[in-house]
Amino acid sequence: MVTDATISFARGAPSLDIVDVEGLQEAAARAFSQDAARTVAYGTSVGFVPLREWIAEQHAVPVEQVLVTNGSMQADAFLFSLLVQAGDTVVVESPTYDRTLLNLRQRGADLRPVALRPDGIDVDALAVWLEDGLRPKLAHIIPNFQNPAGYTLSAAKRTRVLELAAEYDMTIFEDDPYISIRFEGESLPTMLEQDKAGKVVYASSFSKTVCPGIRVGYLVGPQAVIAQVQSLATNTYISPNMVAQSIVNQFCRSGRLEQSVQTVRKALRERRDMLVTALERELPEARFEPPQGGYFMWVELPEDVDVAQLETAAGERGVQLVKGTDFLLEGGSNTMRLAYSGVTPAEIDEGVTRLGDALRSLRSR
Repeated sequence: MVTDATISFARGAPSLDIVDVEGLQEAAARAFSQDAARTVAYGTSVGFVPLREWIAEQHAVPVEQVLVTNGSMQADAFLFSLLVQAGDTVVVESPTYDRTLLNLRQRGADLRPVALRPDGIDVDALAVWLEDGLRPKLAHIIPNFQNPAGYTLSAAKRTRVLELAAEYDMTIFEDDPYISIRFEGESLPTMLEQDKAGKVVYASSFSKTVCPGIRVGYLVGPQAVIAQVQSLATNTYISPNMVAQSIVNQFCRSGRLEQSVQTVRKALRERRDMLVTALERELPEARFEPPQGGYFMWVELPEDVDVAQLETAAGERGVQLVKGTDFLLEGGSNTMRLAYSGVTPAEIDEGVTRLGDALRSLRSR
């Protein structure tokens, strides 16, 4: 039942009701009863060995090409630390994940935003830049149900990005934590699977499929790159969290991961559908592309709407959202990201009703 409590469209995390807590409890018990010695030890910088092996099997790569980290954001940080120095050119999607922008800015990268379309990054614009002499060290791409937009890179564009990377010696960072959370449409092969030139480094996470608190992510890439990242990891923490990784290993190998993903997909499709229905009713002037998976929807309001003001008005009504400007280097003052993963359908309906009231209050001033 919806109350006057705050309704948050701000956080990209599953709500407790769709997390397999029982499965995690069972996995934890097995981790300590069946593999206590490795679970409680320091371990190695490449991660919990059985989980590393399981990930390698899933991606059909040698185990030496995998490194398991404390969440995918740490995997990102390691890769950026290895490949990006101050002044290096890095291509990013526009919009893109705000923490990626923060991390790269802190490294002094020369960020080059390329417009994001409903079928992914504008590869024609990128190609023109490259033909004109731009030489990016790295291109950061979130290919499936992108954060914040919810868009997915098409098969044709994946092929073209790989061609450009090979031709211009550009590393593709395929940041893919949402790949398993497709609730409609046909799955697409990763760029990692299609990479013939050794230009892709792939990252993913169990935060979106197991639970956010587990903080387990990983990198897959050329063996030489992973070896260098391993050295960074060794110097950073000796080893990542063995307890969390041992629990994830048991969870994955027991079959509970597949069950958990099915639960999450079903719930998120219902929530996405409710968000679409509520937006069409309460904000008919809003423009958006319903995502085929993931946690987020990008919403564009008429140009005269300042979402910073809308955020304040919505907050007065107990609704939280994230301004689109948080994910952009410039522009986007009339855009916002709505995360539907952590709210029930009833909360979504009520939250968008309040959001509509907030927008009407701004218009009446």
